[in-house]
Formats: sequence, C-alpha cells, structure tokens
Amino acid sequence: MAKGPVSTSSDDELPFPTQEPMADERSFFGKQKPSMSKAGSALPASLAGQEHYHGHRERLRDRFRELGDTALADYEILELLLFRLIPRRDTKPIAKALIERFGSLSGVFGAPPALLTEVKGVGEAVALDLKLISTVAHRTLKSELRSKQVLSSWSSVIQYCHAAMAHETREQFRILFLDKRNVLIADEVQGRGTVDHTPVYPREVVKRALELSATAMILVHNHPSGDPTPSRADIDMTKVIIDAAKALDITVHDHVIIGKDGHVSLKGLKLI
Repeated sequence: MAKGPVSTSSDDELPFPTQEPMADERSFFGKQKPSMSKAGSALPASLAGQEHYHGHRERLRDRFRELGDTALADYEILELLLFRLIPRRDTKPIAKALIERFGSLSGVFGAPPALLTEVKGVGEAVALDLKLISTVAHRTLKSELRSKQVLSSWSSVIQYCHAAMAHETREQFRILFLDKRNVLIADEVQGRGTVDHTPVYPREVVKRALELSATAMILVHNHPSGDPTPSRADIDMTKVIIDAAKALDITVHDHVIIGKDGHVSLKGLKLI
C-alpha cells in the first residue's frame, strides 16, 4: 500500500465575517414605522401595511399554485421562499441579486453563509435558513441512495454528489463505501483542502474501507474551478488507491470529478 499523501484536486464552510452584532433582519423589517401621507399624517387603518409588493406576492403564489414551478423563473422561485424568510420587505430585488451573484438556484443554495450575507438584504438569519433548506435537499437526495444498488442508480449518485459538492469553494475528497451488493454503507468526506489541492492518504482510505467491511468504493472529488477535467495527479492518485485496495479484495468502481456544470468519470474516460 502507498505511504504518505497523494495530491488530488474539499471545503470547510467559511465562517461569518467578524462584525458588530446585528439584529435579525426579519424582525428589523417588522419594526419599520408606518407610511405617512404627503400631509404628514399616518395612512388610514384600512391601508396600513398594504405595501406595493403585497399584491405581487399573491399573484406569484397564484401562478405557482395554478401552473406549477415551470411557470416561474429561478428568481421567482427564490422570491416565493424569501416571502417566508423576510415577510415585510420586497424580496424581488434580493432574489435577483442572489441569482446574479451566484449564477443559479443551486449556486445560491451551495454558497457559503459568509458569501450569502454579502448580498444586500441577506443577514445571518436568512443565510442560515437558506443553508438549512439546502441541507434538507441534500439529505433527501442522499436518502434516495439508501438501500439501493448504487451502480443501478447512477444518475441519483451524480445528482447527490453534484448537489453536495459542485459549489464548494475548496476541494473536497469524498468516498462512497459499498457492501458486496453495491449498496451504500457510508458516505464520508475524507479530506478538505485548498482551491486546487486536497491531500489524500491511500492507506487511510483502505483502512477505513476495512473498518466498514466495505467491498467496493466510489471516489468523488470536486474542482472549484468548475472544470471537471482530471489532472495527472488525479489519475495517478486513483491508480495508487486502486492498487492498494485490490490487494485486500476491495474494488474501486470509479472516480468521479464534479464541476459546477457537469462531471467526469475516470472509468468513462477509460483512464482506470
């Protein structure tokens, strides 16, 4: 078995930036003073709280209810969600700003909380709520793999790995451990690194497989650059792990590299 680390191309979530404590933006918008008329007096009670965006919210909900999500743009889907998180503010500009900054809905949900809070109107509370929703989605996709033969559910594997890793800002090396029926035993992140490097220890990979009584593995890592093309280091590292595992009758089915807009299978490229 190989000794020492072999490089490949993971991510601790960036911490929130150090700053003075801020009020939860959801309660902040609930404390705004009532609108005043040109004469300086408060609006009639019948009009109080009837902000211009209220009608827009109802129309958007009606479209979703009647026509489904295909009738809405990505930013409008995000708007619907932000209605709940920020109830007393026009969330359309915030939704558009998030999509513009991160490129897509998956980019928004995959972004670290610290980056989400850089968008005007998004505070720590809303950023955490978005990450919670992202976690629910990841767990849902992962549950689809449980008790299934992974190799016969390959699209679900790719979908899950893409959701979990495509938008990480640092490299992450993940292993799916399988039993003799190729059913998922465990999904573990074995290493987190920098934007273009993660240390991988073949001996530790094989040792963990033995501890779990796994008979097969699928290796997965991400390229934060977005390009999933394997590097020479990726290919060499994979071959070292394959050789180390083979000596103990453990099969490496594939090594998948995840990019923002796609993935590459080393087996599919006939590189292993």
